[in-house]
This record gives sequence, structure tokens and C-alpha cells, in this order.
Amino acid sequence: MPEPEFDFDLFVIGGGSAGVRCARIAAGHGARVGIAESRFWGGTCVNIGCVPKKLMVMAAEYGAAARDSQGFGWSSPPAMHDWPVLITAKNHEITRLNHIYQQLLEQAGAKIFAAEARFIDPHTLDVGGARITAARIVIATGGYPTRLEIPGVEHGIISDDVFYLPAMPRRIAIIGSGYIGVEFAGVFAGLGAQTHLIYRQPLPLRGFDQDMRLGLAEAMNESGVILHPDTLPMNISRDGETRILALSDYSSLEVDLVFFATGRAANTQGLNLAAAGLETGENGAIPVDEHLATRTPHIFAIGDVTDRLNLTPVATAEGHALADTLFGDNPRRVSLERVPTAVFSSPPIATVGLTEAQAARRGAANVFLSRFTPLRHNLSGRVRKTLIKLIVDVDTDKILGAHMLGEDAPEIMQGIAIAITAGATKADFDHTIGIHPTAAEEFVILRTQTRVVGPQSSP
Repeated sequence: MPEPEFDFDLFVIGGGSAGVRCARIAAGHGARVGIAESRFWGGTCVNIGCVPKKLMVMAAEYGAAARDSQGFGWSSPPAMHDWPVLITAKNHEITRLNHIYQQLLEQAGAKIFAAEARFIDPHTLDVGGARITAARIVIATGGYPTRLEIPGVEHGIISDDVFYLPAMPRRIAIIGSGYIGVEFAGVFAGLGAQTHLIYRQPLPLRGFDQDMRLGLAEAMNESGVILHPDTLPMNISRDGETRILALSDYSSLEVDLVFFATGRAANTQGLNLAAAGLETGENGAIPVDEHLATRTPHIFAIGDVTDRLNLTPVATAEGHALADTLFGDNPRRVSLERVPTAVFSSPPIATVGLTEAQAARRGAANVFLSRFTPLRHNLSGRVRKTLIKLIVDVDTDKILGAHMLGEDAPEIMQGIAIAITAGATKADFDHTIGIHPTAAEEFVILRTQTRVVGPQSSP
């Protein structure tokens, strides 16, 4: 165990998913643990990220479900959405989760500090004005949303702000087509706003499988989102309560709100990392090795502050693995390969493993693709397709990637991810009996090969 002259065996800077898990598990192993959080417990995901965002996605889906129900014989007057009711309910849920995170830490025996922390030297921190020493220090300060540096940038908001809007905009322009951009495009369009999505790529969700990107663009267009591909925002001006967004195609949009969903950067400002012998890399991130250690061996970084794979479950897993390694006599690492993920767009996308393009660069792969109308929408009349895709290694028959666009895709993909992580082959899928009638069964009844790809045929 560390030398007794330190106040703590471990001090964690940041009370988000990564930091809380690391502190709680380390304390459970018997370590003397302190943790500091200056804003809110649970971090971005719980407060201004995944959890409240998904609640808002659900709110939008209820409106579409009400309209779908007419095809099944239900009759009801047109519904009107009450934005303040949603925001109030969301706030209550977030407050409840805040308390749970604090209780978990206290029950584990960690000492919590509602304060900012910054380095004085490699083993010493200033925590809200108090001088605290620790044998080991973990940086888990996450990230923050960024804006484009264009004239009039001050007239736009970021994702931190969207969860506390006093009223829903009737016209909104969203800049960016990553996770946040496409998800909130679905939210606002679903709640009845005229929604514009502006992005510089030909298709949304750069880095995802091409078929999923194409399918999502079609679905968003069908749902009423006005897409502006291959387009850049040039400047924002204001005329009373109206924002005027000038675009690179020489057009302009008059909206009530401009929303920057243009990426995130590592939250390392103010930590005084130089005093700990640390430097940041691209996007402000802290470089780490495979053991999550920085260049100063007793200082570690986990979660989004490392800007490697910025997903909450990855951050949580890193925090747990590091605590087990340092204090649980169970050294282990977190693999960043075959990590499943979901985009809660409308409809959602879920994926695990390689895209078709990535697989093709590695070698020959068989591609299986199915596109169909879900049973529900044969009666609802809504134009909505589901896409299911498997990418299979030609030589080993192993599943290299699975992708799905459609309702319940995230729930379905979690089970598929287990199989792929365990090394399942296409034959394993073929031998599995499907559950009928479901969309998920399509994964085990795909028999017709769509194409073969390889280094010479990479999309």
C-alpha cells in the first residue's frame, strides 16, 4: 500500500461515469479515496448527455406512435406537446440520479469534495483551496462541447444549453451530423419544429457504415428533417428574436435557434497539468498507454479526457478496470475493439465491429444486407424501413461487423455484440432459431449474399 504521508491512496478528479466508478470500486477494495467534482455528480451523460437526451427522444417518439395508432383502430384528437412539462420531469429524474451517484460514493467510503481540483505538483492538489496529497491520481474530467469559430457564434447554443431551454423553438438549425446532431434533429422534428440539419459531408454520421448512413439520410428526409449536405455555416446574425444563418451555398435560413453540434474537446483547461509533468495532445486530450497511465507513472487518465473512444460504457469500464488493477489484485485492461454503440436517431442505429469499408481494407469479406418494412408499419402507413447488415470474413466465417437501422436496434444489438465478442461465425447465426415475428430474427435468417468486398473493391 502507498506511503502513509499521503492524505489519500487515490484521488479522482471528476465525478462523471469514469471517475465515480473508479473511486467507488477502489474504495470497495479498501483504498483511501477522495474524489472532486465541481459541477454535477454523474457528469455529462447523466446531466446533459445520454440520459436526458434519450428521455427527449422518447418524448418525440410518443407523438409518432400516437399517429401510428390510427392504423390499428385507435382514434384520438390531435395531441399537443407541452415542453415545460417534459423539461420539469426530466429535471426531476436527473436530480434523483445525482443523489444516487453521491450515495454510491459515500456508501463505498470515498470522501467527496464539491470543488475544483488542480495540480500543485505531481502528488499534490489544490481542491477548493485545500492542499491535498495522494499517492495516485486519476484524471476523469471528461469533455465539453465546442462551437465553430464563425462570425456571430455567440448567437448559437451548444448541447449543454439545449436541456434547459424555457420553450421549444418552432424553427431550428442544427449544425453538425454526428451523434448529437442527428439525435436532436429527430427530437425537434418529432416534437413539431421545422428542423434543418447542416453538415459538410455528403451523408450524416461520418465513420459509420455507408448503408446505415444512406438509410438514415432517407429516413430523416422522410420524417421532415430538411437536410443540407455538403454545406458549411458561414455566419449568424440576429434580427430581434430571429437568427439568420448564412450558408456556403449562398442561401440563408431564418430560425429561432441555431444549435452547434460540432464536436467535443477534452476538458483539461484549469488543471495545471504542467505542474504534474503532463502535456496534452490533439483536441486537449491526455495521452495514455494501454494501462491508462500518463507519462507521469502514478497519474492516470480515463474516459473522454483521453479522447480515444468517447462512450459512457467505455469510460465506466476503464474506471472499473483501473481500480481493480491498482487496488483489487486483478490487473486487467479494457479492449477498444468490437465495442457496440448506438445512435438514438429517428430511427436509431446500432452497430458493433467493422464497417464494410474497414473490413474490405483488411481482406475479403462477404456482405449480407436486408432492407424491409417492419410489421408495425404495414398497418401504420408510416414510410419507415429497417436495415440489417452482417459482414463476414471469407476465410474464417467469423462475423466482423453487425449493423442495424430501425426500431429497437440498440436493444437488439446488445445481444448480437455478445455473440460477436465471443467469436461467433455466420454458421452460428444460421444455426440459431429466430424469434418470430420480430425484426431481430432477420440476423439469423440472412442467407442471400449481397456482395463480396476486399482490398480491390473497398467502398
